[in-house]
Amino acid sequence: MADAISFHPANESGRLFRDALGRFATGVTVVTTQGPAGPAGMTVNSFASVSLDPPLVLWCPARTSSRHAIFAGAAAWSVHVLGAEQLDICLRFTRNGAGFEGLELGRTALGTPLIPGVAARFDCTTEAVHPGGDHTVLIGRVAQVTVGGPDDHPLVFAAGRFGGFEAAG
Repeated sequence: MADAISFHPANESGRLFRDALGRFATGVTVVTTQGPAGPAGMTVNSFASVSLDPPLVLWCPARTSSRHAIFAGAAAWSVHVLGAEQLDICLRFTRNGAGFEGLELGRTALGTPLIPGVAARFDCTTEAVHPGGDHTVLIGRVAQVTVGGPDDHPLVFAAGRFGGFEAAG
């Protein structure tokens, strides 16, 4: 690490901090809920497990997102873990994407919009909502899990790029 740098994030630009965070590869998900005006979805990479007993997961929508209030106030939501071949689904639910337009819309047992063919899906009821700086931390109790086939490889995001993951060896 001859070219390594160290900095305090409060003393440098947000871009430098964001680039450093980008060194950590994450999976890519689309979180869906039923909002007051219809189905809502958002591409998210801030998804993580919290607890096995009880089964809890979390994700963090930006407070500046136009969809923030819908998700922060939702009683239930579903996290869809995207497969490596589902970049098109990922892009549908970014800021200017097509969203649910043209997609066949199913529903989970909790009433949340269902995106078929994903690598895994976690249907959750909201357990807790916490402020987290410029984001909100949403913790969900997992009510139902659906897992795709054994050959489903996740879509991965790292260093500002999307890609697939193939296990070594």
